[in-house]
Amino acid sequence: MANSLRGEVVKLYKNLLYLGREYPKGTDYFRSRLKAAFLKNKDETDPEKIKQLIARGEFVVKELEALYFLRKYRAMKQRYYSDDKP
Repeated sequence: MANSLRGEVVKLYKNLLYLGREYPKGTDYFRSRLKAAFLKNKDETDPEKIKQLIARGEFVVKELEALYFLRKYRAMKQRYYSDDKP
């Protein structure tokens, strides 16, 4: 793997690991799936393919952030607004 892409991959892994702390199914579940996904592609050497995989990982980051935002939104809505309809 090119050294320039290695830093991006490590950064992505750390970011996903950080986001996985709040995953609904648990940290251990997320960590094992994350490790398996990265190990599956560990022997990839084509820079274009690596860039595609990084882009896919960044998409997953955005999806996780949206999931957490939605969960927080629902919690706030539940606290401050009643479900009783007039």
